[in-house]
Amino acid sequence: MTGIPAQDPVRTAGPQVYVSFPGTAREALGFYRDVFGGELALHTYRDFSRSDGSPDAIAHGTLSGVVALAGSDAADGEPTAKPQGIMLSLLGTAEPPVLHEWFDRLSTGGSVVDPLGPKPWGASDGQVIDRYGLHWLIGYED
Repeated sequence: MTGIPAQDPVRTAGPQVYVSFPGTAREALGFYRDVFGGELALHTYRDFSRSDGSPDAIAHGTLSGVVALAGSDAADGEPTAKPQGIMLSLLGTAEPPVLHEWFDRLSTGGSVVDPLGPKPWGASDGQVIDRYGLHWLIGYED
């Protein structure tokens, strides 16, 4: 026995993004569920008997599905996410029409850095920073 648990076939082996939101976790994770679909589970500070933030703040939330994200509201005095130099890549993760739909939905209230479209190297991609500050790279091979 190596002490390493067997792989659960339902879970991915890669890292999952976990974001500390500035009091907007419920809204943000709900937005991502609306964009990507999936199942959303939210647990409040009250649920976890925490007293270091508002009882209704999100202590832990997860979105599971085609795109998985997790996050919480930062506790009093804790820093919140200010992603710089990092993009969440969805290159080739779905069919082109779905990727275009995700890009358009993420753009609502956000800002398009580079429109999703054909590039000189023969692929299509684009970048958007959504309304919560996450930077997405979305694309596919043509």
